Amino acid sequence: MATTGANDPPADSIAGHDLAVAGEPDVAGELDVSGEPVPGPVPLLEPREGTPAPIESPGALRRMVEAFAAGTGPVAVDAERASGYRYGQRAYLIQLRRAGAGTALVDPLPFDDLSELDGVLADTEWVLHAASQDLPCLAELGLRPRLLFDTELAGRLAGFERVGLGAMVERVLGYSLEKGHSAADWSTRPLPAPWLTYAALDVELLVELRHALAAELDRQGKLGWAMEEFAALAASETPPPRVDPWRRTSGIHKVRSPRGLARVRALWETRDAIARRRDLAPGRVLPDSAVIAAAQADPKDERSLLALPVFSGRATRRLANQWLEALHAARVVPDRDLPLTSPPGDGPPPAHRWSDRDPVAAKRLAAARAAVAAVAAEHDLPAENLIVPDSVRRLAWQPPEVVDTQTVRAALTATGARRWQVELTAAPLAEALATD
Repeated sequence: MATTGANDPPADSIAGHDLAVAGEPDVAGELDVSGEPVPGPVPLLEPREGTPAPIESPGALRRMVEAFAAGTGPVAVDAERASGYRYGQRAYLIQLRRAGAGTALVDPLPFDDLSELDGVLADTEWVLHAASQDLPCLAELGLRPRLLFDTELAGRLAGFERVGLGAMVERVLGYSLEKGHSAADWSTRPLPAPWLTYAALDVELLVELRHALAAELDRQGKLGWAMEEFAALAASETPPPRVDPWRRTSGIHKVRSPRGLARVRALWETRDAIARRRDLAPGRVLPDSAVIAAAQADPKDERSLLALPVFSGRATRRLANQWLEALHAARVVPDRDLPLTSPPGDGPPPAHRWSDRDPVAAKRLAAARAAVAAVAAEHDLPAENLIVPDSVRRLAWQPPEVVDTQTVRAALTATGARRWQVELTAAPLAEALATD
């Protein structure tokens, strides 16, 4: 772990860069109005204090915790997972950076949890990019921010079209980040040195980005909105497991009968059990396309199964008996236990069915969406960040008996809308819903 020279960089290295965010950054090779070449973003190739070695022992973790407890200001936090390689969404590397402590790379595998680190950062603002992606795997390690700032969400609220970390660092701070290892298998041990550098750079400028975005949001009059969103993120609980997760199999819309859906379910559950046991991403055991193809064809023997193109791989052939057993189990499911083709939900039906089921509601939804789009455009916001689309659908499907600003305000609040969202949308939505 690096602990020297970790304070904010001098003005001529980072803070001196133009932090204006009104337009996209200059592109190298272009000419300005005087005919001179326009400088492009500065490549950021190495952390300021060098790339630290991963923390893998209790002693190294203790020293790191002490250093971060003595640090000052917000702490930048990121996590690397092994999506597409391993089962689940656990973290395989945690990156942190704080002024006065430098950058630390923590290998979570040797530790039961990181609650000791969480304790010393309890009163500290955590800066994350796309926080909702990392919060669940951080929570598994006992890391839960009480205060946070999400730079991706801040970029959306500020009206940025590109909100990936690399694009925002380039636009706001004038640096370019190398993003070649974003899809790497982070469960690899030992982690290659270039991967560690890449991971360290993900938190290198995160606090600087946070400060610049906060200033821009304040300039636009949106900082209070952002703080409400961040507070809601920090207070959010880990969502419960999905009901019928097999229904999210890609391509399931091609399977229309209850018996076919039973085959999808049986294959999905068999695959999931194998993937969990082997600690592999389910798609590496059997791709979704293979699940759907087998559910449609319903092969009765190994020859018919292996004739399907997606079952031609050696690993898939070795598991042929298990896939056939799953398909057989689906054939003998009693009719009363077959899955519904359209399971009941706790909300309105899919919007594309409204015109047939309730044309008046469909008209309300169109008017409500138009009202939201107009408010979003006025404030340079994505419509989905202005108000969650599901809230609009619920309101249009079943509006209050008396539609006015107050009743719409109450209905939006009941769906979890934040105060700033309600303030901006209640009156326009009430007007839209009251229009015949």
